[in-house]
Amino acid sequence: MNKAEIINHIASEADISKAEAARSLDAIIGIIKVTLSRGETVTLVGFGSFSVSIRSARSGRNPRTGEIIHIKESKIPKFKPGQMLKDIVN
Repeated sequence: MNKAEIINHIASEADISKAEAARSLDAIIGIIKVTLSRGETVTLVGFGSFSVSIRSARSGRNPRTGEIIHIKESKIPKFKPGQMLKDIVN
C-alpha cells in the first residue's frame, strides 16, 4: 500500500475529502518527524512506538577496494510494534 492508497482509505473511512485526508496524513507524518528530531518518542497505544536509537561508531570495509573505513556514530529511527499489532499480524 502506498501513500495515495492510504489517503484514499482515510478519506472513505472518515467521510472526508481526499485533500483533507492528505493534509491529515502529512500532519501526522510531520509531527512524528519533528518529535523524533528532538530525540523524543512517539507512542501510539496498540500500534507501536517510534523512537531514536544511536548506532555507535564502527569500522567497515569498502567493498570495491577492501580498504578499512571509519563509519561515524549516527542516530537512526526505530519502530517497535505494539502487542495488538503483533497479534493481528500473527
